[in-house]
Amino acid sequence: MIEPGKNIAIKVPLHKWEETVAYYRDRVGLKVTKELKNSIGFSFGNMTLWIDRVEQQSQVDIWLELFTDDPDKAIETLGSPVRDELEPLDDVNGHWTSDPAGVILLVRNE
Repeated sequence: MIEPGKNIAIKVPLHKWEETVAYYRDRVGLKVTKELKNSIGFSFGNMTLWIDRVEQQSQVDIWLELFTDDPDKAIETLGSPVRDELEPLDDVNGHWTSDPAGVILLVRNE
């Protein structure tokens, strides 16, 4: 079984990052829950919306998280490519992949 995760990430080019963070913080009114060097997390219902600064990026991407008990089987079920080169997974049991439209998905154990 595959379920929605707890994180959504908007990957933003360097030149749009401050403006995008200000938009969600000041105009939308989302509460900042975590601040890292290149990421700011906002409370987004029962999820965290991350605005990530990506220096080498030229366009905005949306990345979603999915939970499953068996990430390998879920990747097989989805028929999606393994894209683990995208970002290090460190202590996460899962895989990066993408849907047919190119939206990046993190399929992992909760």
